[in-house]
Amino acid sequence: MLETVTMASDDESLALYLFLACVTLGSLLLVFAQPPFGQDLDYHNFADQRVFLGIENFADVVSSLGFVIVGAVGASLCRSYKPGVIRAAWWFFFVGVMLVGPGSVVYHLRPCNATLVLDRLPMSIAFMGLMMALLGEYLGVRFCRICLAPALILGLMSVLYWHWFDDLRLYAWVQFFPLVVLPVVALLFRKRHTGQGFLIVACVCYLLAKVAESYDRDIFALTHDLVSGHTLKHLLAASAVIAVLFMLKHSTRDGSLQHGGTRHGLG
Repeated sequence: MLETVTMASDDESLALYLFLACVTLGSLLLVFAQPPFGQDLDYHNFADQRVFLGIENFADVVSSLGFVIVGAVGASLCRSYKPGVIRAAWWFFFVGVMLVGPGSVVYHLRPCNATLVLDRLPMSIAFMGLMMALLGEYLGVRFCRICLAPALILGLMSVLYWHWFDDLRLYAWVQFFPLVVLPVVALLFRKRHTGQGFLIVACVCYLLAKVAESYDRDIFALTHDLVSGHTLKHLLAASAVIAVLFMLKHSTRDGSLQHGGTRHGLG
């Protein structure tokens, strides 16, 4: 159940906002202090290129459809949420996940940088939507109302920046910054809800998905050509979204997340 504490004072809120602003700007400066790096074209040369039912790269194509299913279920679940900007953030997350499905299908039918844009644009929406939804749950409606639109625009621009300049630094930040800032905010605030463990599962699944992606060929060889690392990445990433769904289902059932604007004190 949600453990409610005293409302944060204006000084605490200002201090936290300044802290998040410093972490955001500092991490961006750190990222852009690194040399630019582009998309490795060998990335498009996936391990499992088998054709089945006339569909090239069948396993990677079909496994992409899982995002459509979990995203649609999540968008439907948002209807049980209290109307407001935090529900909108969750909606952007799940719709972004849902759109990853067709984007990934198009990409895997013809893997190249041009089609990869269609895969990454909805991913960026999902990353930023999830971060804003969870930060809104901890920090309140005002924070989410101010930051949601800029975050979504930044996510989309990170993909376009890569596409225009072949520089992945900003897109890498969009992917991994939420994994850094969300645990920090969770530690600073004493918000508890019954679904919190599912969020940990989601983070673990996503990290495993990135590992599987990096070892695409090794996993394909290790499983004797049964499943590639990239196909496994799709399944693990969809599993991360399922874990978020369970978190929301448990939290909305006991009321923990339905009051999206509640402010909670610093720990």
